Amino acid sequence: MAMIVADRVTKTYPSGGDLLTVLEDIDLEVEARDFVAIVGPSGSGKTTLLGLLAGLDRPSSGTVTLDGVRLDSIDEDARARLRAEKVGFVFQTFQLLPTLTAVENVRVPLELAPGETAPDAELEARANDLLARVGLADRADHYPVQLSGGEQQRVSLARAFAHEPTVLFADEPTGNLDRQTGAGVVELLRELNEEARTTLVLVTHDPELAALADRVIRLESGRLVRA
Repeated sequence: MAMIVADRVTKTYPSGGDLLTVLEDIDLEVEARDFVAIVGPSGSGKTTLLGLLAGLDRPSSGTVTLDGVRLDSIDEDARARLRAEKVGFVFQTFQLLPTLTAVENVRVPLELAPGETAPDAELEARANDLLARVGLADRADHYPVQLSGGEQQRVSLARAFAHEPTVLFADEPTGNLDRQTGAGVVELLRELNEEARTTLVLVTHDPELAALADRVIRLESGRLVRA
């Protein structure tokens, strides 16, 4: 079954009285549990496409369906609930909350999950278990500023998988890391993804990272050239 479907998706932005077309007529299907890499030169529309598939933005025309729900058929509150229930994110810039410790950052999606009623002790235990699985059991009480870039990205991976998302979107997850640290993060991402049986859609400039995917989607100048 297709987990994500983009049907003739186009995205334009106003630019000096004209329209700048960032994406044009994108047709794409991603099957459940697939690992898909989106590649292409800078400015080709990769991050824009990721945001549209995740429901963070809306296409100028065309439709996106996520886990059977057409995103243009629901309002922003419903899209936010859908993301909270089914979607995880990993960003190049980590996006950790600086005033929270590592374990508190991991707890955030657990506490915000719709219908979550587990007691604090259980949420704390789940967050600590996730940190242990990414090798950071001894860093749980450290703040982001006290962690290296690789450690921060591992916290962000633990956070992304905390609520067992159906789909995980990752935007250049190794972009701010050196090659060795990045390779470790990629291996961890694969392990967590296979264990959780999550659909993974990843944007990357790294051909070695893209080669690990089940399928590579290439964008050039806003158009799909391989899927």
